[in-house]
Amino acid sequence: MLPNGKSVLVVDDKDCIRTSMSLVLESLGYSVRSAEDGHSALREIRSQKPDILLSDLVMPGMSGFELLINVRRLFPAIQVIATSGSFSGNEVPNGVLADAFYPKGSGVGALLNILRSLPQMHRRTPEPFTATPHPGLSNEVLALLNA
Repeated sequence: MLPNGKSVLVVDDKDCIRTSMSLVLESLGYSVRSAEDGHSALREIRSQKPDILLSDLVMPGMSGFELLINVRRLFPAIQVIATSGSFSGNEVPNGVLADAFYPKGSGVGALLNILRSLPQMHRRTPEPFTATPHPGLSNEVLALLNA
C-alpha cells in the first residue's frame, strides 16, 4: 500500500517532466508541488516541507547534487529520491545523498516500487548540521535560508 496523503516536491528543469511526474503522483493520492531548479525548491521547502523530495540531478543553476546536500543537512526528515537520465542502474550513484534513485524512463512501476520501499530504506546520513555554515553552502543558499 502506498502512503497516500503524503506530500511530494518534484524538482526538474524540464516542465514536461515536472508535469507528468506530478500527474502520476497526484493520481496515487500524493499532494504534489513542483519547482524548476534547486533555488526554487529550497524556497518551496522553506514555505512548506514535503514528506518526499523527487529531484533531478542535472539542472542549471543549483544542481540536484547541491540541492540534495543542502536538503540532507538542513531538512534531514525529508525522504529523498534522486532521478536522472545520465546515470544507469537502480542504485543511488556514489556521492549522491539520496534514499533512493529513479532512473528517468524506467516507468511508473519502478517509481511505485521505490515509493513503497522508502520507509524501509537505510538512509545515508551526512554529518550533523552545526551553526557554522558548511563550505558546500553557497551564499545564495544561505541567503534563501536566512530570508
